[in-house]
Amino acid sequence: MKGAAGAFAPIFLGFYVMGFVDFAGIATSYVRAEFAGQMPDEFFGFLPSAVLFWFLALSIPTSVAMRKIGRKNTAVLSAAITVASAALPFALDNLWACLAGFALLGIGNVMLQVAAMPLLSACVAPERLASAASAGQSVKALSSFLGPFIALWAASALGSWRWIFPIFGSVTAAFGAWLWLSDIPEPKAGSAASAKNIFALLCDKTVAMLFFGIVAVVGIDMGMNMYSPMLLMEKLGLDPSLESSVRRVGFAPSVYFACRTAGTFAGAAILARVDSFAYFKIHIFLAVLALGWTAAAGSEISAAAGIGLVGYSISSIYSVIFSRALSARPGAENEISGLMTTGIAGGAVVPPLMTFAGGKFGGGNAALAVLFCACLYLALCAFACGGKKTRPPTQNR
Repeated sequence: MKGAAGAFAPIFLGFYVMGFVDFAGIATSYVRAEFAGQMPDEFFGFLPSAVLFWFLALSIPTSVAMRKIGRKNTAVLSAAITVASAALPFALDNLWACLAGFALLGIGNVMLQVAAMPLLSACVAPERLASAASAGQSVKALSSFLGPFIALWAASALGSWRWIFPIFGSVTAAFGAWLWLSDIPEPKAGSAASAKNIFALLCDKTVAMLFFGIVAVVGIDMGMNMYSPMLLMEKLGLDPSLESSVRRVGFAPSVYFACRTAGTFAGAAILARVDSFAYFKIHIFLAVLALGWTAAAGSEISAAAGIGLVGYSISSIYSVIFSRALSARPGAENEISGLMTTGIAGGAVVPPLMTFAGGKFGGGNAALAVLFCACLYLALCAFACGGKKTRPPTQNR
């Protein structure tokens, strides 16, 4: 089972493809500029929701289907859907094609996220899985970091930001073909849990609190990705309906993702040496300070520094919460994993709330208040869930 070392490369390329979902944030600014006037401004805040809604709807059904078609086939199917998501908005120049493309991107991405960790576990020894997963998340973060730069290059060198779609599609097609040709063992299927049994885990207060912690941290991540360009436009007095304005602040998500990428590497080293919830408490405190700094920033450089510090602070909190949730109910790891994956849908909730708050109560700082509330909830998780005794082992369903 562990002789599939040659499959590492295509699987890690899959983690790179996984990062394409974060392009939904910067793409929102481009789509808003291109189709301004066709829809109310608040409508565009729901574009990331077209991607992340599927994490809520499909993560558990995908894990059930994966037992029938296999892990590799699930990932290859996700690649085919992601290629379609790139082809549609490139071929058809209208808002609805963009919306459909974003939806397909979400469907393909959730299937890949569900399959990626089981694929990786088939190629490494159990004691090395955590470090391999951390490396995979770093590759994903690198993809998120490079995405806005590729979009800026496509807009300036090729004449349109839309050329990013065939670039993404080509990389995804290469991943799907490479994975299909790779020899990755498929373990025997185990007993499956029902959706009812999985959601019943929310009756455990610790599991429920950690689940909403996943919702909060993913929401902060997606919200900063989407809103950071608009925040800088406001501070610089730029017109958000102009593509030139979008290009001017297009670096903001890359600052965020660069710092988040650095944070994943630093977090992997720090978490090997310190208690995970001590790390959690310190870094969520830094995130609260960073949001306050960003809100008070009076210059482009100062605001960019605050945005980057938010990315660094929350970079490994997802991993801490997920690991704590798995230890909360020994013997029910599969069910916990499926449940926590649905929490990624939190990213579909926060951006519209930020857009609403910014429009209703006056600008970027009102939008940042939504993220501040999410950080306060995470602080509560850090102090309420750390160090609790685990429940007795339960029978796998």
